[in-house]
Amino acid sequence: MFLLNGKPLAVDTPFQIDGTSYPANWLRLTSLEEKNAVGITEVPDVTETYDSRFYWGVDNPKLLNDREESDEDGNPMYVKVLGVVDGKPAMVDSTERLVTKGLKSNWTAQVKDTANKLLAQTDWMVIRKAERSVDIPEATATYRASVITECTRLVTAIEACADVPALIAVVTAQNWGQA
Repeated sequence: MFLLNGKPLAVDTPFQIDGTSYPANWLRLTSLEEKNAVGITEVPDVTETYDSRFYWGVDNPKLLNDREESDEDGNPMYVKVLGVVDGKPAMVDSTERLVTKGLKSNWTAQVKDTANKLLAQTDWMVIRKAERSVDIPEATATYRASVITECTRLVTAIEACADVPALIAVVTAQNWGQA
């Protein structure tokens, strides 16, 4: 990245320095010495990265645990539902508290969804066993047990997480095995 007076200078864009105009390709065609001579410096691009599944920005983690919402005065907030006020449809408070789901709830739901999708592929065998007493192949029974075990392990580990880095360690170490 090129800087002029401490401000970024766009490559392939014409610019002026002290009344002198420079063409769009000037930064690409000149040496670093020529750039330095007119006050342009080159610094490495610093791009701090973060995982947007867990962070809003660098060092800004998303909510870990569920939170019951309150207004600015500390009064509980409730889920809005369609109701009738003065004979007209309107949004009104329900009796259900407004809860913002945290990462733990979202990842738990995702883990359970993954397990359900993996198990759905062989659910027909379980139904066949219940309806017609046809045995489930041993490999399938073992696989289904491993999926259920992994789901249980992950849900328990997610609940035990004290912070976002611990949650990242848990969810990046998922091991669903082979179908």
